[in-house]
Amino acid sequence: MILDKDWKLDQERLNRITEKIQERIAELEPEVADLQNQTGEIRKKFWEEVTVNTSTDEDFGETYYSIKQQEALLSERERSYQLRLQQWKSMKRLLQSPYFGRIDFREDGMRSNEQVYIGVSSLVDTDFLNFLIYDWRTPIASLYYDHSPGDAYYDTPGGRITGTMELKRQYQISDGKLQNVIDTSVTIGDELLQQVLGKSAGSQMKSIVASIQKEQNTIIRDDKSHMLIVQGVAGSGKTSVALQRVAYMLYKHRERLKADQIVLFSPNPMFNSYVSTVLPELGEENMQQTTFQEYLEYEIDSTLRLEDQFDQIEYVLLEQSTLEYEARLRGIEYKASVAFLKAIQNYAVWLGKEGMRFNSIRFQNRDLITAKQMEAQFYSYDISISLANRVSRLQEWLLKELTLLERKERNKLWVQDELNYLDKEQLAVVFNELHKDKGVFDFAEQYEEIQEKLNNKRRRDEGDFDYAEREEELLLQMVVNKHFKPLKRCVKRMLFIDIDELYAQLFDNFEAYKLMTNETNVPELWSTICILTKEKLRRLELFYEDATPYLYLKELVEGIRTNTGVRHVFVDEGQDYSMFQYEFLKKLFPRARMTVLGDFNQAIFYQATELYEADSPLIQLYGESNTNLFRLLRSYRSTQEIVEFTKSLLHGGEDIIPIKRTGAKPVLSCADNRKELTVRMVKDIEALNSDGFASIAVITKTAAESREAFNLLTEQGCTSLRLITKQTPTFEKGTMVIPAYLAKGVEFDAVLIYDASSRMYHRESERKLFYTACTRAMHRLLLYATGKWTRFINTDSIDYT
Repeated sequence: MILDKDWKLDQERLNRITEKIQERIAELEPEVADLQNQTGEIRKKFWEEVTVNTSTDEDFGETYYSIKQQEALLSERERSYQLRLQQWKSMKRLLQSPYFGRIDFREDGMRSNEQVYIGVSSLVDTDFLNFLIYDWRTPIASLYYDHSPGDAYYDTPGGRITGTMELKRQYQISDGKLQNVIDTSVTIGDELLQQVLGKSAGSQMKSIVASIQKEQNTIIRDDKSHMLIVQGVAGSGKTSVALQRVAYMLYKHRERLKADQIVLFSPNPMFNSYVSTVLPELGEENMQQTTFQEYLEYEIDSTLRLEDQFDQIEYVLLEQSTLEYEARLRGIEYKASVAFLKAIQNYAVWLGKEGMRFNSIRFQNRDLITAKQMEAQFYSYDISISLANRVSRLQEWLLKELTLLERKERNKLWVQDELNYLDKEQLAVVFNELHKDKGVFDFAEQYEEIQEKLNNKRRRDEGDFDYAEREEELLLQMVVNKHFKPLKRCVKRMLFIDIDELYAQLFDNFEAYKLMTNETNVPELWSTICILTKEKLRRLELFYEDATPYLYLKELVEGIRTNTGVRHVFVDEGQDYSMFQYEFLKKLFPRARMTVLGDFNQAIFYQATELYEADSPLIQLYGESNTNLFRLLRSYRSTQEIVEFTKSLLHGGEDIIPIKRTGAKPVLSCADNRKELTVRMVKDIEALNSDGFASIAVITKTAAESREAFNLLTEQGCTSLRLITKQTPTFEKGTMVIPAYLAKGVEFDAVLIYDASSRMYHRESERKLFYTACTRAMHRLLLYATGKWTRFINTDSIDYT
């Protein structure tokens, strides 16, 4: 703690700053309201202020410039309104807690030091020359995160500034009052850090700007790497760091980078709601958020039903007794591998020479253009032209052929027959086209006459119907065009390519696979893998492990669809993505830098990719020189007792460093039957609620077990439960039952492991799933088992009941 006189001086300064903020809010509020009203009035009266006259070219020009002038006025008012609104929101955020840190820094060559106060936004004095508060993202604020008192420096666009840090002070402020003030030599003092980490978990992730550690700050401010990989242990703040990194980049590059140019790939839709408030809390708009599954479903033909990774893991965890189980596991591993990625790339080269598969274009139960005709046309193109470009040329040829066939089709009998059944609206379209130069007329009066003339084959000798021949020509054209439009639409959508058959062709037999891909090594049980894959495709379905390779092949054949507007891609739970998915993301966003965050200790899906090891193929994606690796070993989420327990679950877990925040040891409860344990669990939940824990999770292994737990606990009187499934859209506080794989990335005050028995967790492949479940707990961890508990548990670090 600091001296009383320093405390008094700090409170006096805080009072002055609070007054200035209140004054600024008072100035901004009427400006915001006035600009909002002006914008609303301009929108409402937009067309009243515009003179619309298109009689002559000159009148049209005046109308155009009148609209542009009004549009420019509206845009200017909206920009001013948004700017003032943003400033007002910044001041409102500062009012509760204007700053959290202070450094006194004397630059080399200067006689006096500068007092630098750091908060979530900047505050400048009325003369705009003196910073009263510096935004945490400014270059000088990095001193607070990176240095202790003594020699220090910070980097600016103009070069490095060196000097001496003479003081480093941390504040806790609430409602304009000092709660705590500490002088320290580290980023954040243990006392304050424990207070921050000791708070209850909320329904949404919070900003960590006041407690950013030095290693986290380095990640946040890394502005040079094309690929930034963060391997962080559970609770090390990976996701929080990623969101602060987004906020930092939006601040530093605010002139050329917008929130919608950043994409975050989240592990599930519920996670999106969990992190949705962090950026707005820092005064920034949210970036785009999606899941890779959503992208797959958007891009792959809607006729195929895709398995998702949650269905896949349910299969892996539950279906060990099925005959094809081992083959499926080997297939999952192989289809996520670099070897299969190279195999598909080689396959695309082979398809350039032979083996392309096409769908005939059929019309009225006959082939207009056969698959063989397409194949012959495709392989007539120069082999030096890329596969995708030859497909594009074939597409152009097909559209021209359809246009020629459409003209011929007008003479067919079915077209004449259909003319007799045209309704009034269809005839009106043609009649208006022919007579558009004659002004407005009542078509209804002419309808009976026109219909009669059509039925009489349009006798040419009637002088009062000069347009009969042209009219019939247009009608024939309209009828055929209506039927050919869907055919052309299918060609434009590349549906003439039989992608299903092209992918299935890979799994005909080993000899064919070797010929097409130049791959000689395939996993065990290859023939069964081939049968399973093709059977799934025949049912118009895709395994999750096939979805990305299928889409990757589709893009190699049809051409890559790129998004050059996105400049930064963030991948959370990055260990759960295959190299196919990373390769695909790189091609999809060719101008984007990538940040991958994950923990290989939580790699619970079979398509996992090693993040940190030097031989990780992920490092080669952008090259070693463009890739930066970070490893976060300190866990901030859980108490020391929980971290000591969870690190013992892992091989090599001794590297994990707990924060010095003590609490109760994890507790293991055992009983002979499930009912007895469920009764005990309900009592424990009631006790946790009484202790003030607002976020409690009963974590199960699978979705099926979640339903069982939910039903049993409800029967025992626990009525406030919420069952979380993969369809759950939002994360909320309360008591919930959730599978371990959906709880990734989320934290809870207390966690109850529904079944920690050896029956439930016994295979080595389930160790990481068990670790993931246990590391969700911040303050309390309770485990339950009927019979023998899992061998993963180290009994030295738990209590028993």
